[in-house]
Amino acid sequence: MKKLYPILSLFALLVPVFASGQSKPITKQPAPAKPQVTTKARGLSAQQKFVVDVVQSAVALPQSDQQDRLRVLTSAANVVSTVRPDLARQFAKEGMRIEQELISAGETPSVSILEAGHVDCATAQTFVENVPVEKVDVAEQSLIAAYGMCTKQASEAVRRKIEAGLEQGHLAPRALLAIIEQVGPKTPWAQQQFLKLFSSLPSNAEDFRKEAPNFAAMYDRMAPEVDKDAAKTAGMKMLLWLGKMKEGGARNLALNIVTGSMKTALGEKAYNEALESDVMARQIAQTAGEPGDAERPEEETVSVLQAMNQSATDRLPELEQMPPSLRAREASASGFATGTNGDRKQATRYFDLAFSSLEDVWSSRAERADAPAVVEEVSEAAAQVDAVDALKRTQRLQDSSASAIGMIAVARVVAGQQPPEAATTK
Repeated sequence: MKKLYPILSLFALLVPVFASGQSKPITKQPAPAKPQVTTKARGLSAQQKFVVDVVQSAVALPQSDQQDRLRVLTSAANVVSTVRPDLARQFAKEGMRIEQELISAGETPSVSILEAGHVDCATAQTFVENVPVEKVDVAEQSLIAAYGMCTKQASEAVRRKIEAGLEQGHLAPRALLAIIEQVGPKTPWAQQQFLKLFSSLPSNAEDFRKEAPNFAAMYDRMAPEVDKDAAKTAGMKMLLWLGKMKEGGARNLALNIVTGSMKTALGEKAYNEALESDVMARQIAQTAGEPGDAERPEEETVSVLQAMNQSATDRLPELEQMPPSLRAREASASGFATGTNGDRKQATRYFDLAFSSLEDVWSSRAERADAPAVVEEVSEAAAQVDAVDALKRTQRLQDSSASAIGMIAVARVVAGQQPPEAATTK
């Protein structure tokens, strides 16, 4: 769901919090020692100080899962970067270490601190050089981020790493395509890597079905740029590889892309001749045309506009029948709608339901990769009605990771309220 909540002025709501010191987290877990950082209050507006204090409190909460910790640090760095760049750099330093550890363990990071842009290019280059060649595939997004952020300094290191991975059968097609776009698709190096990629497609094709559209995109981009023999060879290898997969949206999408690109690159006659030379490839190509997609999880549909139109209706009985994630998101949308329409009492009831539903969402997060995003969405909706109340609600979430994610979401909303002239960068 696209977040459409308008930003409201909350300054008057925040001042009592500063005076009472209630920005400290209320959590059911023992409060850990805070990082050795201090809030440089001089020159900060009340709103900015609130943002910094909330973010520091959130980062001080423990996260047992490294993926959660990386997510918290990345979000925290993004929120405080314009107000306290020193803190953003500190969070990014820890985030880089965790991102490197995840990759070395063979885990794809859920987010990349490199993508956030709070790391200097020398650090990014060192990061790339330390990525094990056999982990290039799980490091792909991080390598793309390093390459895009520091093309001049890190490009050669990324290029060498991708090439070494390709030699050993560890493929990162999107990262390779990014480099090819930079060096030029018609360069000898680019054309050589193109052929290597399609000669190194993994034998366990079914395990890589979600990557099939990325390989197809590489073929589609390069087929018109290489000579026809290379386009034919790579296309036939791709068809045979797709033939090892079970039918499905990702396979169909990749197959449609490849057959269409082969026809364009080779011409209709040469394309048919190529298929006549290999019975298996011809049979696979004949199945093209079926609807295809990237096989992403189906997204829940929540309409803020609909919630606004129904703000006069009590939706609680309807919402209570929904699955936890949809219930949380729909209830927060209705809470936003009624709260911004002046009915704070009804908004409170909706947010009570939304945050209680978050506990259910988080408890089953092993089956829900979008659980952190749901926490962020509900927390942001609540913050735009009443930031102080939203902060208290996020602090009461049972899991400290969920609490930290929610707190930073509240800080993000408040950060959007500050007038341009109040911003300081120390």
